[in-house]
Amino acid sequence: MKIQLAKLAHARSGDKGDTANVGLIALREEFYPLLTRKVTAERVKEHFNGVVKGEVERFELPNLGALNFLLHESLGGGGTLSLMTDAQGKTFSTALLRMQIEVSDNEAAELGLAARTED
Repeated sequence: MKIQLAKLAHARSGDKGDTANVGLIALREEFYPLLTRKVTAERVKEHFNGVVKGEVERFELPNLGALNFLLHESLGGGGTLSLMTDAQGKTFSTALLRMQIEVSDNEAAELGLAARTED
């Protein structure tokens, strides 16, 4: 089944120059291993296809139950250089939470997610 990240985590984002920063924080401790397994740098880059022109780096913060992503070359040069309407990284957290991941029916049931699915 597909589950939207908003059902598993909350997120915060910001920017520095042309790099957006997104922190993804598990809502429950038991969700963190699932996020670690499914929300890879490659998957995040794919989710932001056409927006993130550079590399996506992922950092694990297990003590916080969080993942931190740096989305390089994602702001059209940054707030002072870009011609984009909003060249800041504030909206990237909401966009990441819209990403869906595949979870087996068994794992979803074990985590109590069966009633929280998204089509």
